[in-house]
Amino acid sequence: MFCPHCGKQTNDTAQYCEHCGRELQLPKAEQPPHAPDSLNVFPVQYAGFWRRVMAAIVDGLIISIVTAPFTWNFDYDLYSFSFGLGTLIHWLYFALFESSFRQATLGKIVMNIVVTDEHYRRISFARATGRHFAKYISAILLTIGFIMAAFTEKKQALHDILADTLVVQK
Repeated sequence: MFCPHCGKQTNDTAQYCEHCGRELQLPKAEQPPHAPDSLNVFPVQYAGFWRRVMAAIVDGLIISIVTAPFTWNFDYDLYSFSFGLGTLIHWLYFALFESSFRQATLGKIVMNIVVTDEHYRRISFARATGRHFAKYISAILLTIGFIMAAFTEKKQALHDILADTLVVQK
C-alpha cells in the first residue's frame, strides 16, 4: 500500500506510515461506519505566503543559472528561440519536480513545503502542467493571483485554485 500523504510504500497491515507518521486511510469498504472524513494524525499546515515567496526566489535563481547560457550573446534573430527554450525549461522544471515523489521544486524542498491535490496526494504531471501554465494567469492579473495566497483560507493562489492543488508544509 502507498501512503496517501507522502506517497511512499508502506506495509499493507500498518496503521501509520513509517515514513511520515500519518495514519493510513483504509479503503472505503474496510472503513468503520463512523470513520471521520480525515484520518490525519497531524493537522495540515498550509504554506504561508512568505514561505512560498522564498521558494520562488530560490527557484528563480536556479532557473536563471540554467537558462543564462542560452540567452547570453544571442542576437535579435535568435531571441524567439531562446525565449521558447527558456519557457520549455521553466515548464519542465516545475511540472517534473512537482509531480515527482518529492512533490516539490528545489526551492520548495529548501522551504520544506510540497504541492498536493485536495486530498494531500501527489499530483500528476498533467495537473502540474496545468498549475504551471495557470501561473501565467496569476501574473497577468498584476500578480494579484499570487498575492491571493496571503488571504485565502487554505493559502491558495489563483493557479492553485484553478488546478485544485494545495501547498502544504511537509
